[in-house]
Amino acid sequence: MNTHRIQRVAKLTGLSKDVIRVWEKRYEILKPRRGPNRYRLYTDEDVALLRYLKREMDKGASIGSLAENGREELIRQMRESSVLPAVSESPMEKLLDDLMDCLKPLDLVNFERKLNGAVAVIPFEDAMFAILLPLQKRVGQLWHEGQMDISIEHYVTKQVQQKIFTAMNQFRIKEEGPSIIVGCPPGENHEIGAQSVAYFCRIRGCRVYYLGGDVPISSLAGLCKKVHSDLVLLSITVANSENPWESIIKDLSEEILPLCPIWVGGAGAQQVKHLLEAHHIPVLADLEMLEKKLFSWYKKLAQRS
Repeated sequence: MNTHRIQRVAKLTGLSKDVIRVWEKRYEILKPRRGPNRYRLYTDEDVALLRYLKREMDKGASIGSLAENGREELIRQMRESSVLPAVSESPMEKLLDDLMDCLKPLDLVNFERKLNGAVAVIPFEDAMFAILLPLQKRVGQLWHEGQMDISIEHYVTKQVQQKIFTAMNQFRIKEEGPSIIVGCPPGENHEIGAQSVAYFCRIRGCRVYYLGGDVPISSLAGLCKKVHSDLVLLSITVANSENPWESIIKDLSEEILPLCPIWVGGAGAQQVKHLLEAHHIPVLADLEMLEKKLFSWYKKLAQRS
């Protein structure tokens, strides 16, 4: 998870440094760690929590009454009420245009400088939704239309994957929380969607087992049994006719559903939605739908335990 010094947190949240320090000391709702130089370092979760508190205060709540709930309860409330990050469209669109210009022809130095610089200055979840995924979508579309060489598409894909993996590796290993397996079914090798979902779930308090692309159903079932998974999330980017989807989905329903629920997302999932829903496997339209469904499910899971 990215860390930010207090100056950056103030810019990202619209709160003054003094207010942030007071809330940290008086209410103990922030837990920054100290870097090697003794500067406070705040996480993306801290930034998100401060934004949530500011939003609630703008509606009329007081910081005192909010803080009485404690950090963990506030984070739970924040997650339940959250929507996907809204980032100013115009600057992001210009950045994406600039990045695309660096690919035609490939200007590696400027592309990586612009991409790395943009990702470094905002919380990673904002960067993922506003920069990385839209960039991947643009590049994938150009390749699909025959306007971009596959080597450039692979290069950009690896850049995006590297950043998502790096962000995920900043998390501490969770010992509690729902156990979720994320990956792609047999024949599906496009991992970006699954990786995004893995990060999305991990930052929301889940224990995530990320398996990548082209996962055999028998192996998926074996891991479900070993880790007592609570949920399986699969991504299908392209439901090409070469894959025997009817057979794959039937095997998923017979081998995985008796162990735990399965949810499926991605553009390809919409193409085989009728097959999935016939086997009682929900299809998620987008990450916003995943967020709503995830926290509704999370509540029910907590009530049963």
